[in-house]
Amino acid sequence: MSQHKVVLLLGSNLGEQKKNIELALKKINEAGNNISQTSEYLMSAPVEFVSSNIFCNIAAIIFTHLSPIQLLDCIKNIEVEMGRINDSKVSGGYTDRIIDIDIIKYNELNFKSERLEIPHKKHLFERDFSRILLKDFI
Repeated sequence: MSQHKVVLLLGSNLGEQKKNIELALKKINEAGNNISQTSEYLMSAPVEFVSSNIFCNIAAIIFTHLSPIQLLDCIKNIEVEMGRINDSKVSGGYTDRIIDIDIIKYNELNFKSERLEIPHKKHLFERDFSRILLKDFI
């Protein structure tokens, strides 16, 4: 099986944000993925919704044997295990969340389905905090 290079963005704006992100990274690793690099943490205001809770964000490069959809299922399961209730694709909008994990790039793949779009264009081109975190990863 070949290894796929994937760029993830993780964020949290509820509870102990850094600990939430660290736990999510641990769970990603325990699921059989190899975390090869992480960025510095970056604090940022919520984007596309109003909240008084500031986000803590980090970028990570992982290597995985999982397909894009298998990886999406893996990270969505981690989000649910950690207590995330609302998924923005399901609820139709953004809300505060204990953890958010997004697949930004998967090798050089261009992929689009109802559940997943790679590369994640909003993070690559529209969101300032993402561009800061991803500058050394893309």
